[in-house]
Amino acid sequence: MRFSALATAVMAIPAVMASPLAPEVRPGAGFGCGTRDPTPDEIAATQEIAALEASGNFTLEGRQNINIDVYFHVVASSTALSGGYITAKMVDDQFKVLQNTFAPHGFSFTLKSTDYTVNSNWAQDGNELAMKRQLRKGDYKALNLYFLRSVGGNFGYCYFPTNAASGSNDFIRDGCTILYTTVPGGSATNYNLGYTVTHEVGHWFGLYHTFQGSSCTGSGDLVSDTPAQLSSTSGCPRGRDSCPNQAGLDPITNFMDYSYDTCYEEFTAGQRTRMHSMWNQYRA
Repeated sequence: MRFSALATAVMAIPAVMASPLAPEVRPGAGFGCGTRDPTPDEIAATQEIAALEASGNFTLEGRQNINIDVYFHVVASSTALSGGYITAKMVDDQFKVLQNTFAPHGFSFTLKSTDYTVNSNWAQDGNELAMKRQLRKGDYKALNLYFLRSVGGNFGYCYFPTNAASGSNDFIRDGCTILYTTVPGGSATNYNLGYTVTHEVGHWFGLYHTFQGSSCTGSGDLVSDTPAQLSSTSGCPRGRDSCPNQAGLDPITNFMDYSYDTCYEEFTAGQRTRMHSMWNQYRA
């Protein structure tokens, strides 16, 4: 299930490991995503995909709903909630949020298992590769979510899809790491409805931040129906327009911005197409 024309175009571009670096955090801001900016090679590959989407000169096979196996890994410093040991209800509620936010866009999920590990080093996001080598499950189609007590001052980070050989570091690292206080019922004020997972899984599907590039005139997130946005959003400022000379208001309700959880509502049709394009190119 791939694009026949797309595969050749994108495979010609070298795959680069998607590792988390410094988050795009504003001074005094709440939401902090540790997913690093896409590399020039990744942007070039996405531009190829965007051009093919716009041209209509490729055939997307398998437009039916895509079901994805999901593995939850709770990594805590103790068996207390304060140590990151989230409850079964929190796990269940988080999974429901994941299901509900992606269901309108042709994705469903099957929670295959939830495991709990008490390791104070791993719970602080120490030695990521060692942790994931032991805990990761499934193939490159499977979504692994790691809930940690601390994520380096961020709420989460994830990895863009790439051409990852089974067993490679890219393969092992694949998945999303989430701060445990952001799950439904968690203690992260304004960010505890579970939408941090939605945001990070958006990256796992290949989406960039809506404010990617921090420019009103650049290519932004390379999705045609998300308005230009100069900077990330804090809170839920209805009517915000950081690019007044460009069409549309800032997409503050979009899951790929930095808004409060109560503000989030949607992915666009273009983002849906991009997620399916990236799935079929890299994971199908």
